[in-house]
Amino acid sequence: MTTTTAPTADAVAPRQHAPVRRPSLARLSVVELRKLVDTRAGRWLLITIGLIAAVIVTLQLIYAEDADQTFANFFVPSLLPVGVLLPVLGILSITSEWSQRTALSTYALVPRRERVVTAKLVAVMVAALASVLASLALAAVGTLVASATGGAGTWQIDVALILHAVVLQVTSVLMGAAFGLLLLNPPLAIVGYFLLPTIWGVLGEMVRPLRGPSDWLDTSKTMEPLFSSDALTGEQWSKVVVSLLVWMVLPLAAGLVRTLRREVS
Repeated sequence: MTTTTAPTADAVAPRQHAPVRRPSLARLSVVELRKLVDTRAGRWLLITIGLIAAVIVTLQLIYAEDADQTFANFFVPSLLPVGVLLPVLGILSITSEWSQRTALSTYALVPRRERVVTAKLVAVMVAALASVLASLALAAVGTLVASATGGAGTWQIDVALILHAVVLQVTSVLMGAAFGLLLLNPPLAIVGYFLLPTIWGVLGEMVRPLRGPSDWLDTSKTMEPLFSSDALTGEQWSKVVVSLLVWMVLPLAAGLVRTLRREVS
């Protein structure tokens, strides 16, 4: 004769699962930073940025006058080519979800798309700050080599120049990200980013009525004072802000709206 025991209350009651906590913005940003180097395009773009900066410092060591081989003179020339390629990194970071068809899984895991976009923007800004640190490191190496080979090897640099470099690189990568959000297609966004401001700059030089607005909207003009350590005047800062409103803030806002409304398939 077998006996049966009544099920206990613990056996009958359903198992309680701990509530799932959504990932923090910091964790999402770390994930997006990892994506920048996980993809082949992003990895090679970062390598190319570093190599170009190193080549520029090397060329200065070979061809620049000894008196010009200073820390500041090594640092500034590396900013321009890096600033040209950083926006492409911003574009690829935004558009990769759609071009590689990972948007479905990404937005299924994180349904609030604005959090994903914010994490991507944080990631590319961190990359921009890292590029400034890399330029400083390469400038330091160039200065050490210059001092050992008879160059000036002067270490003096104005802090304002470093701050200007941070503004340049961060806004450049955000402009690229803004075009990526707006167009959501890598080739189209890259072409649009480089072509539209260029066309506006050319028209500003050729068409007389556009010369006045061009001084305020052509980023090649408004951002140029940031390549020096001289303090910007109020008017110069106003031009920087107005040009960034047109080429960065507006595309960013419109692109965010489009990303939030676009159907994922």
